[in-house]
Amino acid sequence: MAAGGVPIPIRVIVADDQAVVRAGIAAVLDAEPGLTVVGEAADGDGAVDLTLRLRPDVVLMDVRMPGLDGLAATARLTRRAPASRVLVLTTFDLDEYVYAALRAGAAGFLLKDAEPERVADAIRVIAGGAALLDPAVTRRLIDRFAATTEPADPMLLGRLTPRETDVLRQLARGLSNADIAGQLGISPATVKDHVAVILGKLSVANRVQATIAAYETGLIRPGVR
Repeated sequence: MAAGGVPIPIRVIVADDQAVVRAGIAAVLDAEPGLTVVGEAADGDGAVDLTLRLRPDVVLMDVRMPGLDGLAATARLTRRAPASRVLVLTTFDLDEYVYAALRAGAAGFLLKDAEPERVADAIRVIAGGAALLDPAVTRRLIDRFAATTEPADPMLLGRLTPRETDVLRQLARGLSNADIAGQLGISPATVKDHVAVILGKLSVANRVQATIAAYETGLIRPGVR
């Protein structure tokens, strides 16, 4: 919140290799209250450079771009600018590229044919610290691709206490903090604390990466709820 009670605009970078698409998205977002586009990039290298220099709140990232693609750029930004959250745009709702982007640390994804209002709302959600992922779509993605990727070290789970393991299991099934609290008989605030510790112990950026880790370590098996 800025001085005088005026909200600080959410600062956005748009990365897309198609100039017309990029300009159109930027124009739509700039017209939205509370959003401002601070930069545009035509490839992953440009997106990384701009983000490191401008430190936006959200990077709207296309997947398929020349040179450094959106996946590699997302992975770099997760490591080097974790406060700038990545929202991936994709053409397909079940795409191995989306799964890879989520593994790399993207905070969510949208289809490219999403309505402009949906894109703006998604940016607000991401900037607020939440993940933007339809649980059913996310589970289908993970079910489809987790079994085909190199398994994670099962010893990762050894870093967690039994209660943290229970929380991770419920989190990986798509439950909210409130739902997890109800399942385990603890408060939502306690669940929130457990989730923060789990992310740190697993060295992941968000709940989606924690979910993927749960699958890849065998805690959750694809197709089993």
